[in-house]
Amino acid sequence: MKIGFIGAGNMAQAIIQGWLKTQTVDPAEIVIHSKHPQSYQNYAAKYHLKAADSNQAVVQETEILFLAVKPQVISSVLSEIKESVQSKHPIVVSMVTGFSIDQILQSLQVEDLEVLRIMPNVNVEIAAGMTALAPNKQLTAAHFAVCQNLLASLGKTIELPEHDFSLFVALAGSSPAFIYLFIDAMSRAGVKYGFSKAQATKIAAQAVLGSAQKVLSSSKSPWDLIDDVSSPGGTTIAGLLAMEEAGFMTSVIKGIDATIAKDQGKE
Repeated sequence: MKIGFIGAGNMAQAIIQGWLKTQTVDPAEIVIHSKHPQSYQNYAAKYHLKAADSNQAVVQETEILFLAVKPQVISSVLSEIKESVQSKHPIVVSMVTGFSIDQILQSLQVEDLEVLRIMPNVNVEIAAGMTALAPNKQLTAAHFAVCQNLLASLGKTIELPEHDFSLFVALAGSSPAFIYLFIDAMSRAGVKYGFSKAQATKIAAQAVLGSAQKVLSSSKSPWDLIDDVSSPGGTTIAGLLAMEEAGFMTSVIKGIDATIAKDQGKE
């Protein structure tokens, strides 16, 4: 089954790299095009993908079409490929932020088109991603299963209604950057007390990785796990109280609030 990408930016490449690394999709089955010829053509050549000459050509050559362009150009892209989609009827998988399934259907003027809206995060590149899925009612169970399996090969998936996508963006899409910031802050503290940046970053990153795995494998809540680590009068509780005094939890929640507001166009 040929898979096409209109747009070959960071997220499209993360998905493709994840499939290539896990050998889920043969590179010869992936067709890509973007508005930057040198960029996408070089990328296609490097990984033995097929570079299409136009967005319409991507539609004509594929059964599953990924829309991986920026929100500000999606309307023009859909206008450009409308006739091709009407004749080919591919499964359309959109990862365009803030552009609904209804808007896609209205733009393409195909009422019975099978559409799956997704929101992956960058960790799909290493098959440790988290991807939200929102199918329309026209998407058959069999085709939904095909798409879900493709994305499940890149990590975990969760089916959500579209109105929850802004929250998902904050909790999973943007949050890797928040976690990188936390790891970097931890590693800089290590440098303050004598570790090299490389040593401190390795220690902090592994601690975050192990802690996340602990949360996912435990029946306890994160709050209960905090209590397990915090001995009476110990070092951990001293550090936790100092972080809370500086507004750690409030700053995290404010970051989520700001991300949701931006995604919903309120800021």
